[in-house]
Amino acid sequence: MSESELREEVVKAIKTVYDPEIPVDVYELGLIYDLKIFPVNNVFVSMTLTSPSCPSAGTLPGEVEQKIREVEGVNDVSIELTFDPPYTTEMMSEEAKLELGFM
Repeated sequence: MSESELREEVVKAIKTVYDPEIPVDVYELGLIYDLKIFPVNNVFVSMTLTSPSCPSAGTLPGEVEQKIREVEGVNDVSIELTFDPPYTTEMMSEEAKLELGFM
């Protein structure tokens, strides 16, 4: 599997993770800041939460990691949780904004 194909599969996996309080997946919400594939199919994800006091803080990063690990071909996964820059609704995709009535 090529790096671009693996990246596509990883994004599909991430899109199966939803913030329990919002009916939109974490990818479309804009919570994924960076996604890198390193040699030997090691995946790095930098992500945030809707707020530092988000009730899902203890579960969402782990769920994202678990879903990525389930992708065939992934060797290892590293998740970095950051709040810089702070999350805003401007980070949402058009799809998420439509779903949530922001457009």
